Amino acid sequence: MNLKNRLIFTLYTIHGILLKVMASKGRVQGASGQYPLVQNVTVTQGGTANLTCRVEYNDNTSLQWSNPAQQTLFFGDKKALRDNRIELVHASWSELTISISDVSLSDEGMYTCSLFTMPVRTARAYLTVLGVPEKPEINGLKKPAVEGDYITLTCITQGSKPAADLRWFRDEKEVKGAKEVNAEGKTFTVQSSLQLHVDRNDDGVAYTCRVDHVALVQTPQQATEVLEVQYAPRVEIIHSLEVPQEGQYLKLECLSKGNPSPDPVMWTKDGGELPDLERMIVDGRELTFTSLNKTDNGTYRCEASNHLGRSSAEYVLYVYDPNALGQHGTDHALIGGVVAVVVFVTLCLIIVLGRYLARHKGTYLTNEAKGADDAPDADTAIINAEGNHAHAEEKKEYFI
Repeated sequence: MNLKNRLIFTLYTIHGILLKVMASKGRVQGASGQYPLVQNVTVTQGGTANLTCRVEYNDNTSLQWSNPAQQTLFFGDKKALRDNRIELVHASWSELTISISDVSLSDEGMYTCSLFTMPVRTARAYLTVLGVPEKPEINGLKKPAVEGDYITLTCITQGSKPAADLRWFRDEKEVKGAKEVNAEGKTFTVQSSLQLHVDRNDDGVAYTCRVDHVALVQTPQQATEVLEVQYAPRVEIIHSLEVPQEGQYLKLECLSKGNPSPDPVMWTKDGGELPDLERMIVDGRELTFTSLNKTDNGTYRCEASNHLGRSSAEYVLYVYDPNALGQHGTDHALIGGVVAVVVFVTLCLIIVLGRYLARHKGTYLTNEAKGADDAPDADTAIINAEGNHAHAEEKKEYFI
């Protein structure tokens, strides 16, 4: 504080003391027993903080704001500290509001509002300054990576207060990383590592590191890296006909996927070159037969390669005679009819056998009933019933 500011402060201090003396003698009523009211303030680094001190009832008693170093900032409406960032917003007997622009981390601390009564009344407000994290950086990416490699992506951000949180995303799906926090003065450096065992499915995938922090509610910071993975090709053959017949048009397409792209592909038949290039047309990945015949029968192979390896697929072609296919259709119908007849006869036999068994069971029950009156048990009843039946037969023969 320079000499001029000290003089101003001294004058206002004397003024305050005089007011206190007057208040103690009853010349100024209502000042004693009043307390200043303040609130804690949170501001983002680089922003503006407003500090307000209010008194409900004040009889011409001065208010003063001082910083954590106990330097007077404003005494009433008079500026005491030469700092262009500090401005007066409102000054009256009941309120003193000041602003601090372009707030830095060094401005954080306890600010005091004093009401010069007798005794002096004070209230403290804590100014919290949030450190804004820097835009994250992703390190450790190999371009290009090779399928099977192990790589570690590291995301780092500096300058956050409190410590920021880092989150990883594989495209839109969140994945978990290993977080590490280091303090550097009043701020923190945060890093998160993500270990990957890359394969072909990672080719073209975007890995994003996002910073979450209370100072970045509306505009989160993030960094994105897209993986390029090289891998050996894989081959598949697609055919246009399910049952190739003589005279038909057939197209075989060789689908090969690899990085770098395995271009061109190679077609062979039965381990050798294609025999008839007039009817067999090779166009890039496609092999076309303009008119099939029996001589086209064989095993066709498509082979693709890049510097990481090679792959092949085979298609066995058998050309059918359209007339033979019709005869085979008739034979199939005849076989189907015979199977239907056999099933019908089997069902009839099952029904007849069932009826026979049911009638035999009924006869057993009837015989048991005939001997039940004189027999002590069911077996004796059956024997009696059979005996009666024999006598009846004998009588029948006698009458004959």
